[in-house]
Amino acid sequence: MGRWMYVVLGLIINVILGTVYAYSLFRPPLEKLWGISATESGLPYTIFLALIWVGMPLGAKLMRKYGSPRKPMIIGGVLTGIGYILAGFSPNIWFLTFAYGIVAGLGVWTVYGCPIATSTRWFPDKTGLAVGLTVGGFGLSAFITGPVIKTLIASVGPLSTFLYLGVAYLVLLILLSLPYKFPPEGYSPAPSATQAKPGTTQPTQAQVIEIPLSEASKTIQFWALYVAFAVGSLAGLLAIGTSAPVAKEVGVSSGLVTAAIQIFAVCNFIGRPLFGWLTDKITSKGTTMLSHTLIFLASLLLYMTRNTAGFIIGYMLLWLNLGGWLAIAPTSVRRFFGVKYAADIYGVVISAYGVGAIVGGLLSGRMKDITGSYINSMPVVAALAVVGFLCAFAMKPLTKKS
Repeated sequence: MGRWMYVVLGLIINVILGTVYAYSLFRPPLEKLWGISATESGLPYTIFLALIWVGMPLGAKLMRKYGSPRKPMIIGGVLTGIGYILAGFSPNIWFLTFAYGIVAGLGVWTVYGCPIATSTRWFPDKTGLAVGLTVGGFGLSAFITGPVIKTLIASVGPLSTFLYLGVAYLVLLILLSLPYKFPPEGYSPAPSATQAKPGTTQPTQAQVIEIPLSEASKTIQFWALYVAFAVGSLAGLLAIGTSAPVAKEVGVSSGLVTAAIQIFAVCNFIGRPLFGWLTDKITSKGTTMLSHTLIFLASLLLYMTRNTAGFIIGYMLLWLNLGGWLAIAPTSVRRFFGVKYAADIYGVVISAYGVGAIVGGLLSGRMKDITGSYINSMPVVAALAVVGFLCAFAMKPLTKKS
């Protein structure tokens, strides 16, 4: 199977890690169990996502320390499993926030960057496609794990569901981590796989400067990527967070809402390998321009039509682009700054995802409070997409001077 084994394993691992996207299924039963508010039931989920700012840099630091992704993945896998298991014994929402939000959240984000770093090193010729497929499982996770979780909750309750998932995830993540390793120093795939096509502008690895985080963070490429990633994340996460209420606003039937959200989840998955492949083919600059053009058009379509067709098309594009950015960003880091420090740099760049989540949540909620409609946030999203589009002009690799 060769190097593609790491892509397949990474996709499966990300299906497990992405179970967080199905957390909303736990909220109603937890609210009923403990008599808590919707705000309180969302605390574990919020803290879990916030831990990305700690877990990703930790995973990068551990990979650098051990010179391999295997040990960091096992450490993260153990934390993930223990966090879920402890969550199964939660007496209240505060303990669940600690067990699920902090322990499991830290574990998941420690693991998350390791398959990405591995695919990046094994696929210098097809980085975007390999990374896109690797992280694709995260976007598809709710589609796969959601029905399982829903059935378990109905059968054994929410706490036992956490416990059962924890035992399964502890074993699976350890076993799936065991084959992981980086390629030998100076590794290159077969020459036929890396031959440049006429007219291509992608640099070879020999041309790319290996730049550490301290230097990368001083470049315009770093900040252009960061802003473009934040805007892409904001648009997509705003769509994920408002899918159901916006569907209600535009009069989508309840039966169609469920089917539509499943379609959106598939779009989120497809966006990762699709935009990863496009980043390989038309460069980070071209893919960023395309992504933000689609975000701009989707936002205006939603704002101007306010009907079922506009909702489905617009939200498909926004979910697709969110998935896309989780492939564009790590691939661009490797293109701009080399492989050696890519895990450290992406550990910081991924915080743009968190910025997008916070700003997008505040923007949509505030617009709803002021105007009575979530859709009225779309002109702001369209304006930000223009900013993201302009960032693309600064997104080009740093190369050695001849």
